[in-house]
Amino acid sequence: MDTLRTYQHLLTLPTFEERFQYLKLDGKVGQETFGFDRYFNQKFYRSNEWKQIRNFVIARDQGCDLAIFDREIFGRVFVHHMNPISLDDIKDATDYLLNPDYLVCVSKETHDAIHYGDGSLLTPTKLTERSPGDTKLW
Repeated sequence: MDTLRTYQHLLTLPTFEERFQYLKLDGKVGQETFGFDRYFNQKFYRSNEWKQIRNFVIARDQGCDLAIFDREIFGRVFVHHMNPISLDDIKDATDYLLNPDYLVCVSKETHDAIHYGDGSLLTPTKLTERSPGDTKLW
């Protein structure tokens, strides 16, 4: 990755689709990120520092997917590192880990779509048009 993805730049992109394209990666299903060193990753995500910044980001984004304020997340809110982190980032406590300008709220669905680079994992947000009698069971 040549340039760092930032929250400030993300906010300049007006649509969910543009924000998704900005963040999507070309990962592969089952690709290892930490392998046998996953312990470091899990220890980091249980730390008080992570929990504090996570709460800050959720409040800042009002629990909305990719900080699009009409896309409230119902269910678990993920705080996504906009720039993939590595074991070295955790060991060296780099700025990527806890700087809110490199973090954004996402739903599980959006998180998976970003990592796999696959927009087909996203559910369309178009509402179904209602018609009289469409809720009758028989």
